[in-house]
Amino acid sequence: MALIRVGHSPDPDDAFMFYALTFGKLDTGEERYEHHLLDIETLNRKAESAEFEVTAISFHAYAYVADRYALLPHGASMGDGYGPILVARRFGGEPLAWLAGKRIAVPGTRTSAFLALRLFARGSGQGRGAPPAFDAVVTPFDQIITVVASGQCDGGLLIHEGQLTYHQAQSGRLQKVVDLGAWWKSETGLPLPLGGNAIRRDLAPDLITRVSRHIQASIQWGLAHRGEALQYALKHARGLDSALADEFVRMYVNQYTLEYGSKGREAVQEFIGLGRKAGYIESLLNLQWSDQEVT
Repeated sequence: MALIRVGHSPDPDDAFMFYALTFGKLDTGEERYEHHLLDIETLNRKAESAEFEVTAISFHAYAYVADRYALLPHGASMGDGYGPILVARRFGGEPLAWLAGKRIAVPGTRTSAFLALRLFARGSGQGRGAPPAFDAVVTPFDQIITVVASGQCDGGLLIHEGQLTYHQAQSGRLQKVVDLGAWWKSETGLPLPLGGNAIRRDLAPDLITRVSRHIQASIQWGLAHRGEALQYALKHARGLDSALADEFVRMYVNQYTLEYGSKGREAVQEFIGLGRKAGYIESLLNLQWSDQEVT
């Protein structure tokens, strides 16, 4: 029997995707799955030591561990015209002018959201001088709304369910500065790749194939039994009601989650490639999906 340790985040979309695998809804044969729920930046850093056989990972962070992990073709989170949102207590005018010199709470420097923000600042500033400099303050993702609403930071970069609640009274009625997924779509015509599932390259090829099929089956099971999987996802929704939790899951469990397709894979290549070109990613070793030849 093979034990497969899976690291993923305690968020509604991951909970939904992994529900069937977590609660034995699938016949996984000789493979047994052990789930470790950690925030995405912690998972990004743990991937550097290849702690888990399978891990959720930011595409930004994947660039640093591509020698140890291959991307699985199932489980991607992509925002097609929407994505992480930069918010502030008060905002008016033009986003780049506002951003200069600000203290911005970010959910981690290896997150895709942070790379997208840096690319936004750099790309939008081309032809108009140097990109605006801002101070990134690494903050647990579920505390970013609080530190912005209290004035500890000028702005915050929201991932997960905060994208749906930042404007509500209990969140301090924060204001949107820019939706990075919308910006990326306008610039590239592609969805913004945020995170995916990766599998260790040192596993046997036939085991990699079986694990990939199990994860795909878990996603398909959730989509086919949406009500049951969503009830579990609600436990990880940090205050969202059922309608908002369902909206969030629909945002990030979509056609790209079941299979990247050529457009999804192009988006990942473009995102990481632009990060390298801008000097924000130091190196990339053999970007690869597990259904390609694993070396």
